[in-house]
Amino acid sequence: MFAKKTISQLVALALLTSTVYVLPSVSQQGMAQAQEKQDERKTRRTPALRAKVYEQLARAQTLADEDKITEALEALENVKSKSSSMNSYELAMMYNFFGFIHYNAEQYDKAIEAFEQVVEQQPIPESFELSTLFSLAQLHMMQGNYDKTLAFLERWEALNQGEIPAKNFLIKAQAMYQLKDYERASRFINQAVEMVEKEGKVPEENWYVLQRAIFYELKQPGKVKDVLIKMVRHYNDGKYWTQLAGMYGELGEEKKQLAILEAAYQQGYITSGSDVFNLAQLYYYHQVPVKGARLMEQAMNDGVLERNLRNLKFAANCWALAKNDDKAIPVLTAAAKLSDDGELDAQLGQMYLNQEKFDNAIDATMAALQKGGLRNQGMAHLVLGMAYFNKQRFNDALNELAKAEKFDSAKRMAQQWGKYVESEKVSHERLKAELSS
Repeated sequence: MFAKKTISQLVALALLTSTVYVLPSVSQQGMAQAQEKQDERKTRRTPALRAKVYEQLARAQTLADEDKITEALEALENVKSKSSSMNSYELAMMYNFFGFIHYNAEQYDKAIEAFEQVVEQQPIPESFELSTLFSLAQLHMMQGNYDKTLAFLERWEALNQGEIPAKNFLIKAQAMYQLKDYERASRFINQAVEMVEKEGKVPEENWYVLQRAIFYELKQPGKVKDVLIKMVRHYNDGKYWTQLAGMYGELGEEKKQLAILEAAYQQGYITSGSDVFNLAQLYYYHQVPVKGARLMEQAMNDGVLERNLRNLKFAANCWALAKNDDKAIPVLTAAAKLSDDGELDAQLGQMYLNQEKFDNAIDATMAALQKGGLRNQGMAHLVLGMAYFNKQRFNDALNELAKAEKFDSAKRMAQQWGKYVESEKVSHERLKAELSS
């Protein structure tokens, strides 16, 4: 008996997995059964497979079973040399053997050519013709001959008198997908999935994968989301959780996006740096910055995320939003060392000022001004003015506030602080004079 092999067709985008088909195997018993079936349908009378021809075909099969492919083909060629004396059924069986030998030798073009010869021989048993037509559809699918795939499926359906199985609609959907006829592909895959689900069964995973891909191409994110919900429920794969979260984000349902990603994280499915950063961002934007900061720090400690400028800066911002400057400052300091401009140093200066660590505020802000590239240089001078004032360095404070006044963003506040500092300077000098007299 020939070894049974599978034909798979890889369908599209990173998003699609392969559908596995099985070509029928041929055996001596199978040949005998096929001969018996020639009377199954009263509408078609087929000639008999004579014992003499059967014996020659069986010899070729024996050689093929022993992996003597060359000898098996030679035996079949010997049979073919007498084709003028053979009836349609015998010719069909001979070409069928040619097809399987070429198929098992992975000579798919030759296998297709042989199987196409099978269905050209008429009359032959309908069951034999049906199985060969279906095999041809699969082989053409594998070879990327999508129009021929559809053509042989149509021939199969025209000959078949029973209900068309869901697998036919699946193959049609795959062919249409490859031909970029997504509207027709969606009708076929929907029909295939519905047929299986109506029986209370779960379609194979790759059926949902194809359906999802088709809806994605049709720009129907709501339907993509619905398919992914089924995939999460039935197959519980981490990539489907993250894809579902992404679709909720695309649909503007950020709370559901966060809930799905968090559930995936708790199950250990969030492992890539990009997914971790995405989850941390969702925590930040949904006002749960502590979770975002802790997630970022854990990921950087574990090596999932690099301790680079972007990640350090974002972790610091999470702590800052949580109003935990003690946690934010060390992380922001590390980020500032990696930055070419002074923005993060300026941010540090403001944090130190808020903590009344005026020397640190002065050092950080001076570093910011030296690096340059500040979006709001006036604010940096304003921070310096406030820090100097609190150090009772009034002249330095007034100098910095005068610089701040030159920037529209800080002018009004700098003027107000300037007046206040002038007043405090006079009061301080008066008190100092009184104490020294």
